[in-house]
Amino acid sequence: MCLAAAFVLLATEQHGLVQAARTPFASATYPLQQIVSTPVRLGQQVIESVSSYTNLVTENQKLREEQLLLKTKLLKFAALEQENIRLRGLLDTSFKVGEQVSIAELLSVNLVPYEHVVVVNKGSRLGVHAGQPVFDANGVVGQVLRVGPYSAEVMLITDPNHAIPVQVNRNGLRTLALGTGRTDRLALPYLSSNADIQVGDLLVTSGLGGVFPYGYPVATVTDVAPQKTAFAKVSAAPVAQLDRNRELLLVWSDSRSIPRIAPEQEQHPNTLPANGDR
Repeated sequence: MCLAAAFVLLATEQHGLVQAARTPFASATYPLQQIVSTPVRLGQQVIESVSSYTNLVTENQKLREEQLLLKTKLLKFAALEQENIRLRGLLDTSFKVGEQVSIAELLSVNLVPYEHVVVVNKGSRLGVHAGQPVFDANGVVGQVLRVGPYSAEVMLITDPNHAIPVQVNRNGLRTLALGTGRTDRLALPYLSSNADIQVGDLLVTSGLGGVFPYGYPVATVTDVAPQKTAFAKVSAAPVAQLDRNRELLLVWSDSRSIPRIAPEQEQHPNTLPANGDR
């Protein structure tokens, strides 16, 4: 029993000696350990920094792409909103017209000085016919020039070869408005120098000529210049948005059914058409 206790006491003393011997050694080698381990720590920090930077770059790129996608959607939303506004305007116009109507979309535009023609996506298969009046939400655009099965060409009122019978809404003065080759101007060359017409007067369709129904806005007078000749120089700006429309309104007017008067009927106005047709 005494022998065992002596052994334990000896072992404890030896352990303390070992620990005492290790402490100065560890203190002496600590700076060296720090120097050796520093590149390793720096390498780890560099790797972590690079990894964090890469993650940040990737996340930033993803956010940029999402932002671009959202902006694109917002742009499309704005375009759709404007399209809805235009379509509502056309729908309101169709109620005001009171005729059979159909909305057509633009396929192409040809606005050169000597020709103002657009192509729409409705044709003869849907009943479109040459001479048919065409409106937008603001007023008269033009009339159908040529028709194919699935599309039609529309001559604008500003085409140099186009003329439309109009009247001054204020007093009923009638005249012709001619295209000038400019989308912002019509000419009224057949008004006398003393004609009762003023800047700001609204010109509407007169209903004469059997093409355009009566009373629809055509243009607003922008310039009245008396001349030394018998006629005044009068210009007007179309009220239709001729250079901005994407949708147009095709109108089937009752005026299409107006019969032409034969020469013999002009001499005998009380004579009824053959077969009782009126």
